Amino acid sequence: MDTTNSTGEMARPLGTQEASNQLPNIVLVMTDQQRADFLGCYGHKTLQTPHLDSLAATGTRFERCYVASPVCMPNRSSIMTGRMPSAHRVRMNGISLPSYENTFVELLRLRGYKTALIGKSHLQNMVDHKPYIEPATVAAGMWQAPPDYREALRPNSSYDYQQEMPERWRSTAPMPVARSFYGFEHVKFCTGHGDLAGGHYYQWLRKQVESPDMLRGPTHGLPHNYTSPQAWRTKVPEELYPTSYIADQAERFVRKHAARGQTDPFFLTMSFPDPHHPFTPPGRYWDMYKPDEQELPVSFNCSDDVLPQVQWARAQRRLHPDASAGYGAFAIHERQAREAIALTCGMITMIDSAVGRLLETLRVTGKAKDTIIIFASDHGDFLGDHGLMLKGPVHLQSLIRVPLIWHDPQRPMAKRVSSALGSSIDIAATILERVGIAPYNGMQGRSLMPAMRPASTQYGGRDSVLIEEDAQNADLGFTRAPRIRTLVTRRYRLSIYGRTGHAELFDLSNDPHEFRNRWSCPDYLQVRRQLMEELALVEMETADQSPFPSYLA
Repeated sequence: MDTTNSTGEMARPLGTQEASNQLPNIVLVMTDQQRADFLGCYGHKTLQTPHLDSLAATGTRFERCYVASPVCMPNRSSIMTGRMPSAHRVRMNGISLPSYENTFVELLRLRGYKTALIGKSHLQNMVDHKPYIEPATVAAGMWQAPPDYREALRPNSSYDYQQEMPERWRSTAPMPVARSFYGFEHVKFCTGHGDLAGGHYYQWLRKQVESPDMLRGPTHGLPHNYTSPQAWRTKVPEELYPTSYIADQAERFVRKHAARGQTDPFFLTMSFPDPHHPFTPPGRYWDMYKPDEQELPVSFNCSDDVLPQVQWARAQRRLHPDASAGYGAFAIHERQAREAIALTCGMITMIDSAVGRLLETLRVTGKAKDTIIIFASDHGDFLGDHGLMLKGPVHLQSLIRVPLIWHDPQRPMAKRVSSALGSSIDIAATILERVGIAPYNGMQGRSLMPAMRPASTQYGGRDSVLIEEDAQNADLGFTRAPRIRTLVTRRYRLSIYGRTGHAELFDLSNDPHEFRNRWSCPDYLQVRRQLMEELALVEMETADQSPFPSYLA
């Protein structure tokens, strides 16, 4: 029987929030470094994601959601706060989210939600390497203030900003986590990436096997013939891999909540370290997808690429063909790119299976009809785009555009696809509006709820999206660490690489694969002026408006 009405909205069953005052449960499923087009429902031709596709089939899939920053810590902090990096001050990796920053999770907790974080947080540093940059040199004879007084803003020194550091989790003793951790009451960390993940996961793994470190890392991997950098066939079995641990812990949390008969709603973040490199899908997921069957991005073999970053990376590959970089972008050969794509697909399908386990748990506990599920990623991955891998200072669509799916069983939709321009900072505002919580002063995101209303064919809330990136190091041929500001409109991408002499203007309608930089094109001079003016206005709008004045003067 067809349950949709004339607007495309599915008929609402009895017992929805409109018929009661019950607050819905919410699960935010997060992946790490997943570009938007790597899901079945986003059009990938070989990747199998049936459970995530099912959420999109009865929910809203956002086609044009963009990051606030294409880097882990800044964008994760933006998702949590609903604020741009320049406002919450996590401008780059290596800066922990300040404890004085409010989060939407904190408001949910105060409203009565039971809050839990299972998996990757990365709101604080999780590696103990020193930063690339050095503080300014103090002139001889100058007195220097104590450490807590050397910044413009004094930190809350009583707050523990070392909770995700690896040394903390090498202990066999249970490690306490601050209550609340940015609003989360229940926390199970899975720090790091691939089969080398740490945190609570590592402590758990040591209880499952006698010598877990003999299963992990490239030196202990199983034999394979792949040549893609940062890829190894892990010995860690599927049931002990980080993705399975996160699924286990999420199931346990939901079952405990249901068993206690709690009437309070819950908010659960289920955050996977995959498909971020290294590429280590376990067991059957390693060779589930064949490299020869994977399509390369259209831009992979562009021989006359206009981007100097790409030209530099390809030159470096010729000079150092075996270099695999670390976390920064590098150029890759065709076979290696196909292998990385296949392995990425394996990791995503394993995540989809974990989501399937969660959906089944919600069903058997009677929570499915009352639980909103949101799927998002912190940023994308070049994954062969323009011949590049990983991420770096060039704001291609594969890096800045991310998936966003909203599934609300109390307000089911019939496979709605929204072309609204959205940002990572909008997730917080959307959740708060859905459950009837007023946002705090200084939240810069806008609710996407209007884009999910069946009567509206177009959401006009945003004409453009701002993206900020401040880097620690010079990469992809830049002689100094660039400060990038990007403006994405319905038709164009404008990127300004501060004080490097480089800028980009792409006409996405006529050039979706970003082949032709129109910055210096006379025919686009007026467009360039208009976009620069819009960028200036958006920068002014995103200036921090917190705190609110207490008196006239």
